[in-house]
Amino acid sequence: MPPRSLALKWPSVAIPAAAGVLVVLLAWLAGPGLLGIANDDLGAPVQAEVTKPAPCDKADAVETVRFTVAGKTHEGTLNGCGHGQGERIDVGVPEVLPDQGTVAVRAADTSVGSSDARRPLGLALLVFACFAGGMYVYLVLRIPARPKPKPAAKVS
Repeated sequence: MPPRSLALKWPSVAIPAAAGVLVVLLAWLAGPGLLGIANDDLGAPVQAEVTKPAPCDKADAVETVRFTVAGKTHEGTLNGCGHGQGERIDVGVPEVLPDQGTVAVRAADTSVGSSDARRPLGLALLVFACFAGGMYVYLVLRIPARPKPKPAAKVS
């Protein structure tokens, strides 16, 4: 087997580098949803009164609240527990409210579980992963193949 050349040709370095740049560019263009970040606007905060509290001893506890928006009173369901009857809390209501029926609201001081600070961090980790993959390809192509050792001669 002929020894591998230690001199690298430009395609062996340029192709992994171009693939890494393409992956990062596509991740950037895909937007926040690719890295698990959503920019959901869940409406404005409104003060509400708890009309039917829920105990915290069960999973998925839901409380009923009453709130007023633009002079109209609405009923809503809040995914939460531990509030008292008649307690006033701030809730976030959707921008468009139905004329009748209950509305799903959320606590005003909560978020969906993500923040915009995670996007740059996710992209930085993606860039690092592309760099590490490119370096791995570079090292695999650069290290010469070792010849197989010849079997030892038998001594009789």
